[in-house]
Amino acid sequence: MMSSFLFRAMDAKAGIFLAILGAAIVLVPAGNLLVPETSPFHVPTYAVTLMGKYLTYALLALAVDLVWGYCGILSLGHAAFFALGGYAMGMYLMRQIGPRGVYGDPVLPDFMVFLNWEHLPWYWYGFDMFWFAALMVLLVPGALAFVFGWFAFRSRVTGVYLSIITQALTYALLLAFFRNDMGFGGNNGLTDFKDILGFDIQADTTRAGLFAASGIALVLCFLICRSITRSKLGKVLVAVRDAESRTRFLGYRVEHYKLFVWTLSAMMAGIAGALYVPQVGIINPGEFAPANSIEVVIWVAVGGRGTLVGAVLGAVLINFAKTWFTAALPDIWLFALGGLFVVVTLFLPKGIIGTLGSGWTALRQRKISARYEAGSDQPPSPAPHSPGAAANISPRAENTASSTSGAAKPQPAE
Repeated sequence: MMSSFLFRAMDAKAGIFLAILGAAIVLVPAGNLLVPETSPFHVPTYAVTLMGKYLTYALLALAVDLVWGYCGILSLGHAAFFALGGYAMGMYLMRQIGPRGVYGDPVLPDFMVFLNWEHLPWYWYGFDMFWFAALMVLLVPGALAFVFGWFAFRSRVTGVYLSIITQALTYALLLAFFRNDMGFGGNNGLTDFKDILGFDIQADTTRAGLFAASGIALVLCFLICRSITRSKLGKVLVAVRDAESRTRFLGYRVEHYKLFVWTLSAMMAGIAGALYVPQVGIINPGEFAPANSIEVVIWVAVGGRGTLVGAVLGAVLINFAKTWFTAALPDIWLFALGGLFVVVTLFLPKGIIGTLGSGWTALRQRKISARYEAGSDQPPSPAPHSPGAAANISPRAENTASSTSGAAKPQPAE
């Protein structure tokens, strides 16, 4: 059942994307661990970590594209789900430090000892076990998204109003996590991680493993999203995006479809945050910043909304450009990002992948039309028209109809 569901996602475009991603999952760790440092093909550890961070961003962009590109929900608060998943993983990593912390307390993290906490808060229980932390990575963002979506979608809040509410949600969480009495490290957040699953978090093998885990998570989530969008459920989501009122009048429970895809997208964002934290080594309230959510929307818009692959491409390209610009030209990076968004909005409204796909389709149509006019191919598919409009009949079809009219004439009804 599951294999047939995922098999639905496979086609030529998805195959090429997965092949490239699979090659990166294998070659990048191999280039870091097996190739000597003197070789030009050696991949430094910092590059492995940087590319792993790009993959987590790509997974976050994929989650946003699922709700925005296919369901029309423009979320400006997905950074909240990303950060909550990151905090869940950060709490596990903090519990693994134990007596190796600065203050040597076997139970309390260093920031709690510094703030004179006497007992571990109840919501930290269980985070000394990896399976529990992994479960919270999914449940905490998923539960918040479900509750939020339940009230928002049942109230039929849509458009810019929903976007503003999602931004208000992430800003409220930002203010809450800044407080020291919340028990999440306040402004400094969670950091100074030692190991994960018993492996040194700074070791090259661990870094390579985290990169591979990020790539595998991206592959699985891409297959799930692709399968959903190519199924009947995906067709309903597109109908909700394009004509929500009409879809509701046809008898579909629109709020249920939106709630499902919204919750799934939040859980994917939580996975991205959980993989992000051990690779960068810190999680703090700054990850909740509304600007981060807006930047994710820019990634999706640049790559191509409603294409999935475009979201991944946009996230990787823009963050690579950000890495280069902030090192070479740090003063103009924000201007470059704003200018890029303006250029894409004006000249590439479908994004990179969408524009390339439209151009390729138009080129194929021209070639088919040229071959048909030369008499060496089947006629191109006619453009759809309304039932009341007259059908466009080509000259060749008229000649064919006139030549056969003598052989078989319709008889009048008696």
